[in-house]
Amino acid sequence: MAKGLGKGLGLGAYFSVDDVLEPSDKIQNVKLKECRPNPYQPRKTFDPESIKELKESIETHGILQPIVVRKSIKGYDIVVGERRFRAAKEAGLETIPVIIKDYTEQQMMELALIENLQREDLNPIEEGLAYQTLIEQLKLTQEELAGRLGKSRPHIANHIRLLALPEPVKTLISNGDLTMGHGRTLLGLKDKELMLPLVEKIKKENLNVRQLEQIVQRLNENVSRETKKKEKPKDIFIKQQESRLRDRFGTAVAIKQSKNKGKIEIEFYSPDDLNRILELLDKESL
Repeated sequence: MAKGLGKGLGLGAYFSVDDVLEPSDKIQNVKLKECRPNPYQPRKTFDPESIKELKESIETHGILQPIVVRKSIKGYDIVVGERRFRAAKEAGLETIPVIIKDYTEQQMMELALIENLQREDLNPIEEGLAYQTLIEQLKLTQEELAGRLGKSRPHIANHIRLLALPEPVKTLISNGDLTMGHGRTLLGLKDKELMLPLVEKIKKENLNVRQLEQIVQRLNENVSRETKKKEKPKDIFIKQQESRLRDRFGTAVAIKQSKNKGKIEIEFYSPDDLNRILELLDKESL
């Protein structure tokens, strides 16, 4: 059962983070050194060129839109406007205009994600981490989170699945050296020991996603031939049931049959993906 949002923002309830501001909100000037970034900021990297451009704008025109903050024990936590904060710091400002709001930890987490998603500032790995954090902190399923954010469940699931990739691969995706499509294709590689050498091949030969898919398919066929030399070909009924179950659970499913027994293997890519599949199984049993 998902935890209710209570006093939360309902995630997708606002079309813009600007909508959290009210006519009664007062703009105040506070010392920049008393402010610190949102601890729930999902974005780990900021484009230096973008910050430089914003800094130059601030030097010419000042900060046109106040930064939204929350009072903390040591000063103020930035809720919305970290780019402006960083640019103001670069510009050498001593004070910045802010609007102080009384937000909970949950609301800060939600707003930080909403701001970045609306600006499309997150790379695929950061986006996946943000979704995973919200799911864990708010006790939501992927389906529930998708509904609250106005995203499809596969969109949420595909980003979270990227988190199962090795760290070097995630770093390449974060840096833009590999695309999300490359990452999703690599997840389908049966022999995981081949992944990092294959990544080197992608970089060296500048392979696109389609080319990578063809290579992964060939490698998987080789693995299948090695592991299934003594297995009889699956009959049409078994293949049809595998296809039906794949569609039902949205993941790879294999039915392995021997003389009088067998097993069904359902793949999952993260703890949350496992919970999603278990929930589907529970619904089937009702």
